[in-house]
Amino acid sequence: MGFLPGGSEWLIILLVIIILFGAKKIPELMRGLGSGIREFKNAANSNDEKDAKNDTPKSE
Repeated sequence: MGFLPGGSEWLIILLVIIILFGAKKIPELMRGLGSGIREFKNAANSNDEKDAKNDTPKSE
């Protein structure tokens, strides 16, 4: 069906990441990734709220 790595493939991917970035850099990279995802979600939610306010009919 789809391409999803199995257990041994995940282990190899993890080892390559550790070799490329080093064990000390990985938490910093994950923190940056997490904050980026959080910013994206906040921006998406604020745009949804703005759209909802603009879509409501104005009563005069």
